[in-house]
Amino acid sequence: MSELSASDPQAASGRQQTAEQVREFFAGHRTVRQYRTEGGQPIPLPQDHLDAVLYAAQRAPTHSTSQLYSVVQLSDPAVRARMAELTGNAHIAAAGAAFVLCADIHRTAQILRLDGVEPGAWPDVANHFAVGDAVMAGQNLLTAAEMLGYQGCWIGGVLNHLAEIVELLELPAGVLPFSALTVGLSDEDTPYRPRLERETVVHQDRYRLPDEAELRRNIEQMNPIAARGGQPGDWARLLKMYWGAGGAMEQREAGLSAVKERQGLQGSR
Repeated sequence: MSELSASDPQAASGRQQTAEQVREFFAGHRTVRQYRTEGGQPIPLPQDHLDAVLYAAQRAPTHSTSQLYSVVQLSDPAVRARMAELTGNAHIAAAGAAFVLCADIHRTAQILRLDGVEPGAWPDVANHFAVGDAVMAGQNLLTAAEMLGYQGCWIGGVLNHLAEIVELLELPAGVLPFSALTVGLSDEDTPYRPRLERETVVHQDRYRLPDEAELRRNIEQMNPIAARGGQPGDWARLLKMYWGAGGAMEQREAGLSAVKERQGLQGSR
């Protein structure tokens, strides 16, 4: 069932909410990794809910009208289980719905060739815009799911075994997984998680370098996000695990570069 029918532009007139309603909605956002199940099996989204979130994904903004992304919906329990194993995220198998958001220039190249045009050489530009398209589509999907009462989780663990995931999903050249995304009915009491001070993130006209005192104040504000087992959090330590020398991101670097080259999405250095 296609959900891409045109709507009356005037239908948007009743969409306006107050600033407080908008703040309240986004304050309710939680990243959830534990989902309600029945008899140990996922509780799938009703078809109309699934249609709605996928409709939202396809209504996302896109660069140059190109829609440089694809969404792989994970329906087969065996594929879900394998993805859960490869990403190290068990909730892919338990969520109400699971997806992989991919940067996709393959389809655009196909359309150009269909019109007798040879695609240009633009792997770095393709990476830039296709990842942006995938992110916007995925966030639209997640926001729509939250409007329907679900919660979700972006999963960067696709980089843990990226080459195997490309093979599992049979992705052609020009298609690269950006992230997995799960949504479902929450089965956890997730606390409100802080964010950096607005002044540190939002700059006026020019980039402003924060001083040490501001950074330390922000670290203190973010520490609760790293709390574990009743122990106080240490956000800097958490960042070190991901972004420090020898951390998780450095370990993923070689694998990502190799798969990008294999998929034709690695620019010259």
